[in-house]
Amino acid sequence: MKRAYYYLRTFINEVAPLWKLRVNCLYYCRFVHAHHHVEDVALFPALRRMNPALGPVVDRLVADHRKVSGLLDQIEASAYALGAQDGTAPRARLVQALNDLSTDLLEHLAFEEEAIGPTLLEWQTWQFDA
Repeated sequence: MKRAYYYLRTFINEVAPLWKLRVNCLYYCRFVHAHHHVEDVALFPALRRMNPALGPVVDRLVADHRKVSGLLDQIEASAYALGAQDGTAPRARLVQALNDLSTDLLEHLAFEEEAIGPTLLEWQTWQFDA
């Protein structure tokens, strides 16, 4: 019984926080990947059709998505390494990747809102099938 208690306490104190961080990072990365995929295949083509002047803006947004995708891949790899590798290196890589993502993603979102927000507000209906 003491052995089971010891292993449970070890899991709770050492493994559980890293496991939660890993799961949450992976969930978030998959969500952002999926969100950007929908924008790439549905929203951006509609924007190009409805407002061709937004072509360069959409090109930048697509490029931002590729950059963010690379950062998400780094986060996923770092998250998978948590618990699989000893030491602080995997944690340091994850922290750096999250900081990089924070900077780039917030810039991307601000630009996206400013650049395409006015066009989206003009739409009476979604223009995906136009």
